[in-house]
Amino acid sequence: MRAAWYDQQGPAAQVLRYGELPDPVPGPGEVRVRVRFSGVNPGDTKKRRGWTGSAMPYPRVIPHSDAAGVIDAVGPGVDPNRVDRRVWLDGAQSYRAFGSAADFTVVPTELAVDLPDNVPDEVGACLGIPGITAHRAVFGDGPVTGATVLVHGIRGGVGALAAQLAQWGGASVIGTVRRGGQLPPRAVPYPVIALDDPDPAGQIRAHAPDGVDRVMEVSFSDNVDLDAAVARVGTVIAAYATSTDRPDFPFWPMLFDNIAIRLLGSDDFPAVAKQQAAADLTRAAAAGALSIAIGTPLPLERTAQAHERVDAGARERTLISINS
Repeated sequence: MRAAWYDQQGPAAQVLRYGELPDPVPGPGEVRVRVRFSGVNPGDTKKRRGWTGSAMPYPRVIPHSDAAGVIDAVGPGVDPNRVDRRVWLDGAQSYRAFGSAADFTVVPTELAVDLPDNVPDEVGACLGIPGITAHRAVFGDGPVTGATVLVHGIRGGVGALAAQLAQWGGASVIGTVRRGGQLPPRAVPYPVIALDDPDPAGQIRAHAPDGVDRVMEVSFSDNVDLDAAVARVGTVIAAYATSTDRPDFPFWPMLFDNIAIRLLGSDDFPAVAKQQAAADLTRAAAAGALSIAIGTPLPLERTAQAHERVDAGARERTLISINS
C-alpha cells in the first residue's frame, strides 16, 4: 500500500516520507478500512515535532487519527456484514503505530463508526479528534439544554464544532475570536465577541447578564481572567489548550463562584464518553447540524505540505485525499 510515515521526529519536510509499505491485516476484533480521506489535526503534527519533549512512541509512525473510508476486511470476532460499510474513524493513531495516512488502516471495530448515507466522506474525516473533544467539552458535565455556553475560538476546529453541538443540545451560544479582524466571514446564528474589544466582558455580559454556565476554552492562560469575570456560581470551564504551560488564575473569585475546571486530553477520554460522542456526532451530522470549513484536499504524496498547512494555523480543516 501507499503510505506516508516518519522514523524520527522533526520538521515535516525533513522527516515525512512517502512510499510503499506492506498491506495491514486485521487481527481479532479489528477492521481494515480503505481510507478515502485522512484528517490532519494539530495533535498529529505535534507528535511528529516531538512537542513538549515527547519521544518516538514506535520506531515508525504512520500519522493521523481521523479518517473516513470503507471497511474492506474484518478480523476474527467481527461481524462480516461490516464489510463495505462506510465509516468514520477516531483514534487510528492513538496509542497505535499506524494511522490513516495510507491506503489502508486497521483499527478496533468500535473505532470505525458507521457513516450515514447523507454525510460526505470529507465531513466524516473531520469528526474524530476535534468532534469528540468538542462533545466532551460541551456535554462532559451534563446536558446544556437552556444553558448559556461561551465558546472561545469559534473559527477553530474544536470551537466551531463545540458551538454547533451546544446549539444542537439546546444551549444559547456566545462565540469569541481573538481579534476583530477574525470575525466570521459569514453570518453565524449567535453573537460573536472580539477579544480585542475594549470591554469583552461587558460585551459578553450584554448577552448573558447573569453570567455563562459553561466555557469552552482554547487558551486557558490567556482567557481565564475574562472567564472568571463572566462566570456565575457553578460555571464549568472546559479547557483543551493553553498558551502558557503553568497558568495563573484568580483563585478566590473563582472559589467563591464554585467554578469547576475540566481539563481535556482527547487520547484518554473514558471509553463510554467516546462512544456517546461518536453516536451524537453521527446523529448531528446526519441531521445537518454540523457545518465544517474544509480546505482543498491534498494528495497523499503531499502529506508534508498538509502538516505545514496545519502548523501555519490554517483555519479550514486539512484533509489528505487517498482513495476518493
